[in-house]
Amino acid sequence: MTSIRKGSEQRRWMRDRSGLNKQQLCTGMNLAMKTLHLLQAHTSCWSVARQNVHHMASIKHVCLLSERRRQGLLYPFSALEGHLTPQVDQAEFKIFHPSLNDLCRAETLFTPSHKHHIDYSTSAVRMDHVPALKQPEVCFMGRSNVGKSSLIRALFSLAPDVDVRVSKTPGHTKKLNFFNVGKAFALVDMPGYGHNAPQDFVEMVEPYLQERQNLVRTFLLVDSGAGLQRADLVAVEMLEEFSLPYVLVVTKIDRTRQGALLTLMVQLQDFIKKQTSTCFPQPFLVSSVQFSGIHLLRCFIVHVTGNLQLTAEQT
Repeated sequence: MTSIRKGSEQRRWMRDRSGLNKQQLCTGMNLAMKTLHLLQAHTSCWSVARQNVHHMASIKHVCLLSERRRQGLLYPFSALEGHLTPQVDQAEFKIFHPSLNDLCRAETLFTPSHKHHIDYSTSAVRMDHVPALKQPEVCFMGRSNVGKSSLIRALFSLAPDVDVRVSKTPGHTKKLNFFNVGKAFALVDMPGYGHNAPQDFVEMVEPYLQERQNLVRTFLLVDSGAGLQRADLVAVEMLEEFSLPYVLVVTKIDRTRQGALLTLMVQLQDFIKKQTSTCFPQPFLVSSVQFSGIHLLRCFIVHVTGNLQLTAEQT
């Protein structure tokens, strides 16, 4: 591994400064009006989509589906395992395979009540702005437009009052955004790296990853349609360099053909086994649109933060 300083310098290219000229985007009243109409249309479409996603947010609704659809939503890899060759060990893709009962127990922590508040806490751009929290913490990071904020919104869909801002514009998240899940754990939405990343991305993110004592797991998001990109590999190097436990989460699986998705999963499994030391050996598949894998990821978060001991029962 390179030294931290050298690694930090190598990672500065993760901040892409080739953004659009804002003046070119804001000239003329006509353009402003068109933008307003598009924004209103997008908001309306998102409201409809959110209602559909929220319907699948609860396991009690998922259990009303057919067995095949239910398995596909709760355990997305089940839709792919029939296409695996006999030489591939399917057990490697189901290392974390909780029971339906475990998924239900985990869901209760993502459901607010008068004694269990789930809410946005604060934002920070420097470590001296970061809240002093004692509960375990998990953070989400990935390339701009990988679907990070959409995933966090899906995780919190049972708490509709939680304000998780989602934008089609890459690089929307510019700060470390903290969310409290009662007294159980905290979740952090980190700025995206790559296109339109904050100018001080490295200075903001590296100290947090190195110094945050209660950080128990980092979730590194990978776009299913793109696979591991150069910026992702630099992020992996950083996490390995700091000896931080992390997990690969494959997003937007509803946009990728099953054959391509299966190939990517096999590649990621091989990459984790041969080129990482602190990465959890199982990648997770998720779709924030169809809600695939969200319940499983919730359960994993509750488990690694010490809030759920898994039962021996397996589905």
